[in-house]
Amino acid sequence: MSESYSRREALKAFALLAGAAGALRAPESRAAEPVHLSPSDPVAVALGYHESAKQVDAKAFPTFQPGQSCLTCMQLQGAAGDPWRPCNLFPGKLVAVDGWCKVWAKKP
Repeated sequence: MSESYSRREALKAFALLAGAAGALRAPESRAAEPVHLSPSDPVAVALGYHESAKQVDAKAFPTFQPGQSCLTCMQLQGAAGDPWRPCNLFPGKLVAVDGWCKVWAKKP
């Protein structure tokens, strides 16, 4: 037995299928959480980023002074008390508040 569909029936079936597919789509995910900046990230390497200021070799980075860290840098953003926070220099990534890079500038 052969069945033939009219153009109208085919369009109705397509509309139902498209509607069902739209209703079954995956819920939208939240924006991705920022990731921790890796010291091996190319920008981090270029700026001499260290996750701990205690590991900075003062001979290799002559601008480093004891007491400097991301926590005391004007580039650091975010809520006080968070161990990883956003930095103006590394958009979309979080830096360790105990870290340091050669762009460090004292908070006013």
